[in-house]
Amino acid sequence: MVKIDLVTAKLVQLADRISRIELHRPSSAEALAADRDALDLLSFNLLLSVQVCADIASHIISDEGLLPAGNLAQSFARLQEHGVIGQATLGPIQRAVGLRDVVAYGYERVDPNMVFKAATEGVLDLRAFSSEIAQWLVKQA
Repeated sequence: MVKIDLVTAKLVQLADRISRIELHRPSSAEALAADRDALDLLSFNLLLSVQVCADIASHIISDEGLLPAGNLAQSFARLQEHGVIGQATLGPIQRAVGLRDVVAYGYERVDPNMVFKAATEGVLDLRAFSSEIAQWLVKQA
């Protein structure tokens, strides 16, 4: 049985990271490229947002006794297979893992355009993930 309090706390962390992204997001990719500190701050908060999503997936998979996933992208697929998140959320959240990996392991190659897109459009995907997890938790209570 999923630990609802733990996953709820992770959703609060995710909401905080999304808020920080929105608060510090400049008005354009060009402005982001010109402000290294903003690029660092957004990149870091995007990385942490995706990591929180991965933590949520791992907890649900473990607590519900689902088949373990071989990697982060597969963990989100496992949630979709079991009706925790929808198909429309699966692709974007899996792609977010790629951005997380670039930020975490190849920081010098971080593309301001990619980060800006993630900080604008990708935030909607993070919100969708959060909403679907919250709805699933209600059904578990």
